[in-house]
Amino acid sequence: MSVQTPELNSPARLGGISESDRSKAWLIVVLLFLFMVINFADKAVIGIAAVPIMRDLRLSPSQFGLVGSSFFLLFSVSAVVTGFVANRVPTRWVLLVMAIVWALAQFPMLGTVGFTTLLACRVALGAGEGPAYPVALHAAYKWFPDELRTLPTAILVQGGGVGIMVALPLLNRVIVHYSWHWAFGVLGFVGLAWAAAWLALGGEGPLTAPATSEASPSAERVAYTKLLFSPTILASWCAGFGAYWGLSQALSWQGAFLIKGLGFAQGSIGLLGALPSGTSVVTVIAAGWLSQRLLARGVSSRVARGLLGGACVALGGAALAIMPYVPNASLKIALTTIGVALPTVIYVIGNAVVAEITPTAQRGALLAIGTAISTSAGILAPYVMGSVIERAATPLSGFNTGFMICGFIMLAGGIIGMALIRPERERTGWASEVPAAAARSA
Repeated sequence: MSVQTPELNSPARLGGISESDRSKAWLIVVLLFLFMVINFADKAVIGIAAVPIMRDLRLSPSQFGLVGSSFFLLFSVSAVVTGFVANRVPTRWVLLVMAIVWALAQFPMLGTVGFTTLLACRVALGAGEGPAYPVALHAAYKWFPDELRTLPTAILVQGGGVGIMVALPLLNRVIVHYSWHWAFGVLGFVGLAWAAAWLALGGEGPLTAPATSEASPSAERVAYTKLLFSPTILASWCAGFGAYWGLSQALSWQGAFLIKGLGFAQGSIGLLGALPSGTSVVTVIAAGWLSQRLLARGVSSRVARGLLGGACVALGGAALAIMPYVPNASLKIALTTIGVALPTVIYVIGNAVVAEITPTAQRGALLAIGTAISTSAGILAPYVMGSVIERAATPLSGFNTGFMICGFIMLAGGIIGMALIRPERERTGWASEVPAAAARSA
């Protein structure tokens, strides 16, 4: 019996959603994209303000590294807890509360602050932002079926890249012409503006019920032990951990690297600091398009997602590992740009892999757990870099060592991803077990 392939814009192809729902879906993507822009601007402001903050508060490199790491102290826990909440509470309200928390965590920075206040504000902000990406994805996936999720996922990921690329030069101008305090305050007001827009325009997607398929366990639940010990899911998280080590390190230390390591002035680092994010915008959109194109042509998910994503993380790690050995500042900036930008591809592909093999009813929790594991690298990376710099003979020597450590961690994560991400194998195995389990319980 022949199987007809639904047309791209037919209701079957789009999971049965209406024309008006398709228009609303892309409005939601735009709002969630802006949500991620603010999210990453909130993260990155600490890095662009690193040198004036350390100067004004008289912080050592290890103390500032602790401030960078403190952002991730409750980040992972909050991501997991909120992920389970998002399985039961409409994502519209979860996202609204999160945006308000972000804004409120920024406003104390407008006053006179010390090390303790700075630390507390970053911990609170991290707790509010920990669930941002998985909850935003969970909200977007309610508007798109599996075969059309890669591009929306790539767009949401690029909210982070655009957030840094656009915000850092603007925030750096605020720092230079006003103070670093106002850079935080501006982000607080922007966060409140987004919350108002989301309250007016946001909504829940129609694809909240599991899609049934003979080849997928989506209509059933899979034991969490099976999901959590899935080689494919674990490999995706390992690759994500490596990528996030580089990202969190850059968010906290890229500004200081340019100023203290390479000798640039504060006023000239806005665009340079945003260069990795600008590069990642192009890279991730291109990789997301390529992955979706390969899938549409019948290429396996192992190749279109696993090998592609893992290779990007591994190549980024190789760039950082060799960076200390290149002779001039331009080449160092080029390699750190590649090393931070290229691995961000895994944020699209890794989550698409998890969503591919996880039942809808459990997807929010698994995406959140994955985010928690990947972003736990942020607890270590900024502090490790600060400690290495503090013990080094020169700042540049310390930065070189820190980037090498990061590169080797990325290489390991990328190789694991290339070797073990095999979604078809596990999806097929689980699909064969679900009917048997259902028969036993009948």
